[in-house]
Amino acid sequence: MQKLRLKLILFRLRAKLKDWWDWSWAHFVSGLMALVSHLPAKAGIGFFAWFARTVGPLLPRHKIALENLHKAYPDKDPQWIRKTALEMWENMGRLFAEYVFLDKIFDFNPNDEKPGLVEVDGIDIFVRLRDEKKPHIFFTAHTGNFELLPICAATFDLNVTALFRPPNNPYIAKRVLKARRTAMGHLVPSKAGAAWALAGKLAEGEDVGMLVDQKFRRGIKGTFFGRPVRTNPLLIKLARQYDCDVYPARSIRLPGGRYRLELYERFDLPKDNDGNIDEVKAAQKLNDIVETWVREYPGQWMWFHKRWDD
Repeated sequence: MQKLRLKLILFRLRAKLKDWWDWSWAHFVSGLMALVSHLPAKAGIGFFAWFARTVGPLLPRHKIALENLHKAYPDKDPQWIRKTALEMWENMGRLFAEYVFLDKIFDFNPNDEKPGLVEVDGIDIFVRLRDEKKPHIFFTAHTGNFELLPICAATFDLNVTALFRPPNNPYIAKRVLKARRTAMGHLVPSKAGAAWALAGKLAEGEDVGMLVDQKFRRGIKGTFFGRPVRTNPLLIKLARQYDCDVYPARSIRLPGGRYRLELYERFDLPKDNDGNIDEVKAAQKLNDIVETWVREYPGQWMWFHKRWDD
């Protein structure tokens, strides 16, 4: 009985310490962002890029990133691995800071041919989808500043409800969600009830978007960089149920603090001999597309994410 009480006390103590740490870290980061918000956008984003590049390698997640990079690129030397990991941290720092400056960095106007910080490939597709007046599903990955994609869709009068995974720190998650609501329309946290929420939007004829490069314990088995993974079947199930067209989209960071947003033509889900969607082949095709994107810009993907099964 005494051992059980001791375990219970230790469990509660660890929970309180974790909560204290989450609260302290969230307030430190929020205070830092509040200070940075008074800087010009370029300087503020640059500061967070430096901060993440400096602090990131000191965090436990850095080890995960290095291990993932070694396994994904066994032919690359350690110097390339370390360089790519640092680029990833810099990308993460920029992404975090850009929440503060979204209204300043997103300067794309489909009616203005003057070049700005954001350029868009696939404008004709956006226009066509807007005029179709039926629901669509967009998918992307954690590359570049993927947060700009729903904002871009909104400039073409496409109201996209995005599925997202909140940060593990609940205090940071609350602040991030508040920042995203200001410019990104509807958001659905990836937890119980998320599938019903997205299904409801599609049933109403609205568009939804989701990230497809996250681990899902009960997902469809496949491979990513030749390693076993499990992929969330939600996109496939929703596309089948509502007979929706599916479109890939991604964000790419360009030199000089610029961005390119790309929308591709319809993604055809593989079918079996009976004409039904083949879930295994469809999930693998999603993985293959994301892998192609990551291989093109490896420093712009979240390598510290535990994507693989092994």
